Amino acid sequence: MLNAENEINQAKLENSPEKPSGPENVTEYTQEDASVPGSSGAKPTAEDSGEIPADNGGSLQAVLHSLPQAELRLLCSLLAHDGLSDNAYLLVAEVLKKIVALAPFFCCHFINELAHSMQNLTLCAMKELHMYEDSEKAILSTSSANGTAILRVVQALSSLVTSLQERKDPELFAEKDHSGAVSQISEINTSLDALWLELSNCISKIESSSEHTSNLGPTSSNATTVSTGVAPPLPAGTQNILPYIESFFVTCEKLRPGQPDAVQEASTSDMEDASTSSGGQKSSASHTNLDEKHSAFVKFSEKHRRLLNAFIRQNPGLLEKSFSLMLKIPRLIDFDNKRAYFRSKIKHQHDHHHSPVRISVRRAYILEDSYNQLRMRSPQDLKGRLTVHFQGEEGIDAGGLTREWYQLLSRVIFDKGALLFTTVGNDLTFQPNPNSVYQTEHLSYFKFVGRVVGKALFDAQLLDVHFTRSFYKHILGAKVTYHDIEAIDPAYYRNLKWMLENDISDVLDLTFSMDADEEKLILYEKAEVTDCELIPGGRTIRVTEENKHEYVDRVAEHRLTTAIRPQINAFMEGFNELIPRELISIFNDKEFELLISGLPDIDLDDLKANTEYSGYSIASPVIQWFWEIVQGFSKEDKARFLQFVTGTSKVPLEGFSALQGISGPQRFQIHKAYGSTNHLPSAHTCFNQLDLPEYTSKDQLQERLLLAIHEANEGFGFG
Repeated sequence: MLNAENEINQAKLENSPEKPSGPENVTEYTQEDASVPGSSGAKPTAEDSGEIPADNGGSLQAVLHSLPQAELRLLCSLLAHDGLSDNAYLLVAEVLKKIVALAPFFCCHFINELAHSMQNLTLCAMKELHMYEDSEKAILSTSSANGTAILRVVQALSSLVTSLQERKDPELFAEKDHSGAVSQISEINTSLDALWLELSNCISKIESSSEHTSNLGPTSSNATTVSTGVAPPLPAGTQNILPYIESFFVTCEKLRPGQPDAVQEASTSDMEDASTSSGGQKSSASHTNLDEKHSAFVKFSEKHRRLLNAFIRQNPGLLEKSFSLMLKIPRLIDFDNKRAYFRSKIKHQHDHHHSPVRISVRRAYILEDSYNQLRMRSPQDLKGRLTVHFQGEEGIDAGGLTREWYQLLSRVIFDKGALLFTTVGNDLTFQPNPNSVYQTEHLSYFKFVGRVVGKALFDAQLLDVHFTRSFYKHILGAKVTYHDIEAIDPAYYRNLKWMLENDISDVLDLTFSMDADEEKLILYEKAEVTDCELIPGGRTIRVTEENKHEYVDRVAEHRLTTAIRPQINAFMEGFNELIPRELISIFNDKEFELLISGLPDIDLDDLKANTEYSGYSIASPVIQWFWEIVQGFSKEDKARFLQFVTGTSKVPLEGFSALQGISGPQRFQIHKAYGSTNHLPSAHTCFNQLDLPEYTSKDQLQERLLLAIHEANEGFGFG
């Protein structure tokens, strides 16, 4: 603290035309007892000695009013001053906050002073960015002080603007001062437009460089990208422009441009309308919709999405700080960065101490045993590390048994015999069964399933299941549309699409109701159904050219939501106990499927590249045969093989380099098994390890390996 004080005092002396005659310094303003000193040379008062009564507000205000204007100007100028330590800058910002907290009338004064500092900094920054734009070598060989100074000033301004918003009492702010501060903020935003344009041009120069392009990540803004390795280093010198980008984001979020009430909070919630394609919920009707095409933030972020995401890969913490505005429009964030943000939030909860969750189940009754042992646990209990024991087996769970438990349990849950879920469309995707009522305590089971899916996400485990797009949207809190019917009933979807694209006047004879035959399509196995009104009195309301869009929306809501609303609600009750909706709302339905189920295909080249050997080498004949045999497996046998050696048939999103073992990442291992070649290959799923005898021929290896993955892929023991 003393070092910071000395730096500030030295900077004051350097910037002041006259040395202060009194002993006071800026740090006195931070004292918790609010004993703020008077001007230089003033006689000591009771307030200076800390003897201010709690109710003596008038005396305190008088002292604060007497603070020297020159000193206050110097205090603000320190934020734009180069060469102080981080501690000194933090101290200055804290002093400004505390002075404003004690004397709100200084807020407008500080805004004016910082606005003046911003004018000078902007001129220097424009020259600096223009230099970067003109000469690629310049950005590689220099460091930026202007960008950092602008960021400090912008952050201080945003804090003061917040104070101005919260304190609108005319007794605290003279109307002239208040309007002057508002005008200053508006002028700052206008003057910064040229700087942001220069910043954009500079970034474009970096992004267009062939030398740098490969380090900036994916080029497509629509593809769901899965990162399979460590983020590549950013182009040298690129960090110089990061403070400018952070300043731009803070300005967009805190200093709303182009409005008379320029100091009102930025309408970030309005931007949620732009994120409906990413799974975000629409903002409330009380907010004016934001036209993305005219939003400086959205246009900038879309144009430079690759570099912004490259910065986030290098420093994920940016999303929780200066880049947090991007979370309001999550489609601007690449999937791997969303996943890293999600995992960091979950890890924060994992870091808190939770007792282990131990369960003991019978394989033949895995659903019933798991349900009975987990349904009564509290949400906090479920955040503990899960360990599984299969009754009658000697295996000790070091991770492999838990992975197998998730796989086996998910298969039973989604089996048609359980009556909880049903397949639709291509019979490969699931959604709640409208007739689950025939299952005893079916809603309690749906809450349990929600807990299991939430726990799998919490533990970064993958499930062997794929839901319908509409059900993913229900989990994410996104609106379902008639387009989601296509995956369930393609023919019906085409009919609805034709209705919307053509004039149906005097063509279709429909009412706002579903007849019994249509209800049977929705309720599947249920035999006795009646027609259903989509709106009150719907049987008597005809569908016309004018109301056909409402009809299609009502049909989609009925088919995809209303018929299974109780099941959805029960599932979400269990799921949200572990995973808050706001945390997953950054994903769209396709990304969320990847998060739950992992990669759809097994990349054997990736597995081979991430395999370690003991007793063998990559050139060993048995190893050569092994990879040739596995390469020729059917898709089903590849999944069985992966289940056999790792305990799960799902591929981690980061690829096989991210396989988890007993104590963290553990690559696939092939160990030589010494002894008789009559033995089958064996696996240790907790270590992702395959023990492979040195068979005498390729045919013998293939026969033994297939037998192992088909007949011995469940159960754990020693020996």
